[in-house]
Amino acid sequence: MKTTFLPLNDPDLAQSDLEAVIEVLQGQRLSQGETVEAFEEEFARYLGRKHAVAVSSGTIGLLLVMRALGVGVGDEVVTSSYSFRETTHAIALAGAKPVFADIDYWAGTLDPEKARKVITEKTRAIVASNTNGHPAPWDAFRALASEHNIALIEDSTEAIGSVYKGKLVGTFGDCAVFDFSQPGALVCGEGGMIVTDNDDTAAMLRRLRSRKIEERSSVVLGAWAPMQATLSDIAAALGLAQLRRLELLLARRKRVERWFLDYVRSFEGIKDPYIAPDVDHVHWFLYVVHLGTRFSRSSRDAIVDDLRQEKIEATAYSTPLHLQRHYFDLGYRRGDFFVTEKVADRAVALPFHAHLTEDQVAFIVGTMKDASINIGAGTAIYL
Repeated sequence: MKTTFLPLNDPDLAQSDLEAVIEVLQGQRLSQGETVEAFEEEFARYLGRKHAVAVSSGTIGLLLVMRALGVGVGDEVVTSSYSFRETTHAIALAGAKPVFADIDYWAGTLDPEKARKVITEKTRAIVASNTNGHPAPWDAFRALASEHNIALIEDSTEAIGSVYKGKLVGTFGDCAVFDFSQPGALVCGEGGMIVTDNDDTAAMLRRLRSRKIEERSSVVLGAWAPMQATLSDIAAALGLAQLRRLELLLARRKRVERWFLDYVRSFEGIKDPYIAPDVDHVHWFLYVVHLGTRFSRSSRDAIVDDLRQEKIEATAYSTPLHLQRHYFDLGYRRGDFFVTEKVADRAVALPFHAHLTEDQVAFIVGTMKDASINIGAGTAIYL
């Protein structure tokens, strides 16, 4: 099959999205205004949370949460190394020390019992992610956070729409953070949202985020230095329009997911995507395939290169944070987190978006199978 370039992500935009943006562009307010407020209100209502605070990115969102909760220099925050650095960097940007713990082999989420082992008297918070859309074991994390009287922060940047024990992700942490940059299901260019049920935390988040024009002379609000980390009405219009048809966006991605599963299952040695017993629905962030143990990291990279030669954008899902320079300087080394490294070395993220056709999915999976044979490792790939 001859194909044009197949990107990792292609936003699922509709005419209604374009019309919403045009309406803002034709108005008198492009910066944060009424559209941002409407987006916040509807997002909070979607999750059933009291407050939603729109911000410029998921990274900034988590940084504001750290500051609002008083987490800073000398504090420790337990989190996973199997994560996108853009979000977890916020812990370091706040001046705190990220303390990594290993992950669950099947789900890829932070393991509560392994997190327990690294909690110290300096620990102020746990940041657990719904990794690649799969919800973390939130009951266990809530019990752990309560036991040690520390904050529980939910990173839902990859998992909008996923459901754990009948509840949407974003409803479990003291605060939860979402990111709306690619390659998620809801994309508004750049932007994010923090949700919480705590009135005081929400008020502090807004003070730290930005200052309204009419508040510039306020002596009280002048006690805090805001980051001007706002979302524009342009981006909010795009986000709000997509939020209103989110179920359709997720359903279209589910159709592509089913095609992937059908074609991947046709190969010997394939395992179905893992979904934990307490998880009701997973909306994958990317379609991630895990190679068998006979594959090395270098053979994984060779497969990615072969896919790119066929104009298929593929990539390693995660380069563990503890092996990146910033955190390497904190004393972490290869071998510190066996499961994280084993999973990360063999994970391949494939194109995943609503615009893929069934033929294109078949081509992507078939090309990956051929690439695995070309490197001499047979067809032992599994999800």
